[in-house]
Amino acid sequence: MTLTRSFKETVIARIGRDTEFRDALLREGVECLLSGDVDTGKAVLRDYINATIGFEQLSEVTNTPPKSLMRMFSQKGNPQAKNLFAVISHLQTQSGIHLEVRAVR
Repeated sequence: MTLTRSFKETVIARIGRDTEFRDALLREGVECLLSGDVDTGKAVLRDYINATIGFEQLSEVTNTPPKSLMRMFSQKGNPQAKNLFAVISHLQTQSGIHLEVRAVR
């Protein structure tokens, strides 16, 4: 069976209509970063940003040029913690959710 849409198009469409999926994607991106899987975390957050706020609007609220944000979340990007947490903070605000970190043994 041939797929008529790319995987990314399918994910972006679902993000637009399914708030639980959208929230889970943001959570997954942050959890990947916290567990040390930075490349996957950046990729998930890049898809999330593209499907929700977009890099242009994110640039305005974080006072970071859009190209810098795109580079930060690219495969070779190496974001500084200050910039990364500013983005995550805004994504939480924009989505209306608050992520928590809990210690688990």
